[in-house]
Amino acid sequence: MSEHLIGLLLGAEEDWPRAFEELLRRVGPVTAPDGTTHDLRTERLTIEPFNLRAKPRTDLVIDRLAHWYYHPREWLKKAALMDDVYLLNSPFTFQSMEKHSAYCALMRLGMHVPETVLVPYKNPLDNVRWAYTSAKYNRSFDLDAVAAELGYPMFMKPFDGGGWRGVSMIRDEAALHKSYDESDEMLMHLQKAVDGFEVFARALTIGPETMVMKFQPDKPMHDRYAVAHDFLDPDVGQEAITIAQTVNAFFRWEFNSCEMLVKDGVVYPIDYANACPDVALTSLHYYFPWAIRSLLKWSIFCTVTGRKAKTQVDPDPWFAFADDPTLSYGEKLDAYQRLSDSHFQTEQYREFCETSLSHVDELVLDWVQSDDFDRLLVETVQSTYPAEEHERFLGHFRGLTGMWAHDEAGRLG
Repeated sequence: MSEHLIGLLLGAEEDWPRAFEELLRRVGPVTAPDGTTHDLRTERLTIEPFNLRAKPRTDLVIDRLAHWYYHPREWLKKAALMDDVYLLNSPFTFQSMEKHSAYCALMRLGMHVPETVLVPYKNPLDNVRWAYTSAKYNRSFDLDAVAAELGYPMFMKPFDGGGWRGVSMIRDEAALHKSYDESDEMLMHLQKAVDGFEVFARALTIGPETMVMKFQPDKPMHDRYAVAHDFLDPDVGQEAITIAQTVNAFFRWEFNSCEMLVKDGVVYPIDYANACPDVALTSLHYYFPWAIRSLLKWSIFCTVTGRKAKTQVDPDPWFAFADDPTLSYGEKLDAYQRLSDSHFQTEQYREFCETSLSHVDELVLDWVQSDDFDRLLVETVQSTYPAEEHERFLGHFRGLTGMWAHDEAGRLG
């Protein structure tokens, strides 16, 4: 029997790691299509000095920390370059995790990204070369004129994202200058708003698995993901899936959430770079079991089959279709989906799940209906909300996860 270790590189999270650890334990040994047997376990990784020649014990790492913390990022790079450790996500494309790079790529691919302008820093980062360079090369610009050409309303937001920090709606010149002054040392985009949009959708993608959810950003976190199954026209829903999987395959991301607005049947990508997508139980609630099951299946597939990571971006196959004037937008989307399926080995993955992980769906359902899951839910609520709100939120989340269990039992027959 082959033994494999999946490392969890974590920050402050506790709910989904406990869920992942418990479900992987329940899965037990996995028999691969070639008949070999594989035992998988997890370990939470610690941050400590490391020798660049030291051999890691992990076969795969689910990373939730290195985008924010340099030391583990450099360990991940070493583990990938020297030891072929599979990473979710790749630190080599962290720089491309900026909204800016994703906007540029999607524009080149023909997606309907709203008009976007990058403006210089209000207060540049301290650098000894800055004063001279600025005096010699920085061109003065009229912020009001830039905004007027773009058109109100618009959003100002950091070019590199970061959990909604620094995002503001701009409706007039007064708001424009207030937000720009407050941006301080952040480099900002101005992006035209999709005024009057009908749907805000958020797609969580893990490998070849994508769930498009109706998102309500103005509501409290526990109500932002609405339980809605037919809120998009089927063709629009498929376009949302294709765009989400395209950006992940293009940038070699494995675990990412993507935001888009829909108006008059047009899908507008507005945020496609989330190094640590939200998978909290108290956020996803109804969708939490799907997310953990997808993460479990994809991690097992990559580990057991020895999937080789591609750490660098190769845009040429994508741009060959993007730049072909004979192709319609729909034909380009079809081509991008084929490239995404090839990158994620979608057909092989589905077959693996059917043969080697056929028991996992029932296993996850049983777990969600178990006392173990309820204990996790209770402890998560107790650590998240004040005592006077515990009863309310326990009822709220028990109802939503119970609804998922009912629906899943119906799906499984």
